[in-house]
Formats: sequence, C-alpha cells, structure tokens
Amino acid sequence: MFGAPEADIAVTAFLLHLVWEFWQAPWYQGMSDMPHLQGILLCSRAAFGDAFIALLAYGTLAAYTRDRYWAAKASPSQVAGYVGVGLAVTIVLEWLATAVLDRWQYAASMPTVPLLGTGLAPLLQWLIVPLAVLGWIRRVWNLRR
Repeated sequence: MFGAPEADIAVTAFLLHLVWEFWQAPWYQGMSDMPHLQGILLCSRAAFGDAFIALLAYGTLAAYTRDRYWAAKASPSQVAGYVGVGLAVTIVLEWLATAVLDRWQYAASMPTVPLLGTGLAPLLQWLIVPLAVLGWIRRVWNLRR
C-alpha cells in the first residue's frame, strides 16, 4: 500500500478502529448527547490512539521476529502475541482512563468484565479489529508479490 509495513499497519488500523469507535460510542457516557462534530473529533482521536497501540504491538512482534514483514506469514503464536500486546495495553489504558484519571466513563449499558472492570466493547475491539487489520495487510502484501 504505502511501501513501509508500519505505514500500512497504521493507516489500516486507524481506519478500522475509527469504524469501531463510532460503533461503540453509545456505550460511553455523554457520547449520545454530544454535538456531532465533537463526537467525530473524539472518535478520531481515539482511533489515532488505537493506531498507535497497533503500531506498538506490531513493532513488538517485528523486534521479536526480527522481521518487519512478519504479518505476511504470521504464525498463530505471532498473531496471538500481536493481539495480546494490544489487549494488555488496552486494559491498562481503560483502567487508567476510567478509574484513575477520570477521562471517560462507561454508560450504564456497557457490559464490563468482572475483576478487570474494563468495558466489553473495547476488549472485543482488540480481539476483532487486529485480526481484521492483519487479514487485510496479509492480503494486500501477498497481492503485491
């Protein structure tokens, strides 16, 4: 797509996470009543953060495998590592944002995971979207060959 695997990951992750952020917005307090433009900007900022987490997870696996294109032929354990890094970062950030820094709160309709207190939507986001990112990237890179 863009020549550098990191750029491919960042752009794809941003776009797919942006869709997810809009979808899950009603499960966050205040999002339903927020002015439209403010909601778009907030979801966009969150998607940029998600893209950064995706790059961190991708870079972690690239360093571990010593291969910047590891996703083209990723093993199940590499995919699990990528998803695991993203999940771990998300759990910590969600906890900081909701319990420590009071950056946002879940709406009453958001199911939370017992013990963690993390919303189900952001956890599912980091199980589903990274797999879609890797699937898309693998397809694009293999078409390039």
